[in-house]
Amino acid sequence: MFDRPTRQGGYFALAAYCIWGVAPIYFKLVGHVQPLEIIAHRVTWSAILLMAVLALSGKLGELRLPLKSLGWLLLSAMLLACNWLIFVFAVLNDQIIDTSLGYFINPLVSVFLGIFFLGERLRPLQWLALSIAFLGVMIQLVVLGHLPLISLALAFSFGFYGLIRKNLNLPAVSGLALETLIILPFALGYLVWQQAQGALAFSNLSLETDLLLVLGGVVTSLPLLFFAGAVTRLSLTTVGIFQYLAPSLTLLLAVFYFEEPFNRVQFATFFCVWVSIVIFTTESLGYHRKHYRDHARASNDAS
Repeated sequence: MFDRPTRQGGYFALAAYCIWGVAPIYFKLVGHVQPLEIIAHRVTWSAILLMAVLALSGKLGELRLPLKSLGWLLLSAMLLACNWLIFVFAVLNDQIIDTSLGYFINPLVSVFLGIFFLGERLRPLQWLALSIAFLGVMIQLVVLGHLPLISLALAFSFGFYGLIRKNLNLPAVSGLALETLIILPFALGYLVWQQAQGALAFSNLSLETDLLLVLGGVVTSLPLLFFAGAVTRLSLTTVGIFQYLAPSLTLLLAVFYFEEPFNRVQFATFFCVWVSIVIFTTESLGYHRKHYRDHARASNDAS
């Protein structure tokens, strides 16, 4: 049986990735609002909620950041805002399947970026996994004549975001709080400008719309709080396996609830990516298990 912290971590991870997986439902509900206004409200209410969480937990001190890191934090905030905007645009334009593919590809893109920017080395089976994923993407280019641009934009924007956040080494909650605070002046400026133009949805359409836009802060912050609870109780390997739950739920939603067309070419691309993920995950688990056994054996021999 798992101990209590591990069980709690599993519940937190399950909650986080389930919320992320069904998030398109929320954005469809606010689909009558302009994407930029949705993002502006998401930033505004997330900043307020996260600041409240940090204040109540006595962790406002985590917001202190060396001045030299401010430029990197600004870049990570811009990448996150772009990622959010691409996602909302895709959902509102009935391209939810492409968002699912993007987040399936994302871990592999992160590995790819690690090779070029961090000098990380891959083992042969990991190279095979990346090659199969690349083949899946190229199938769309050859057969359909275009790349899955939404998927690639989501994967690479979040991949670069993760790369920068890795170097900043910030806690998940306080890091997002800082990023939303950086974007907040731009978000508020946009909302004020929209109001002056008479084009603002908030407070001008319905109470339901207003409440849904405020809920954007919860939809953004709550899964992150669950995720933060999960990573303190589970190994990164376990959390890494959970991460495929979100795009799986999103794909099921897109096909069976929103009834987006899912053709053979898309299936071929997804199949290649799924095979790639299975190979990469299985190889990584086997390698770390062997490394752990070798380390334990060496420790026993030394004693």
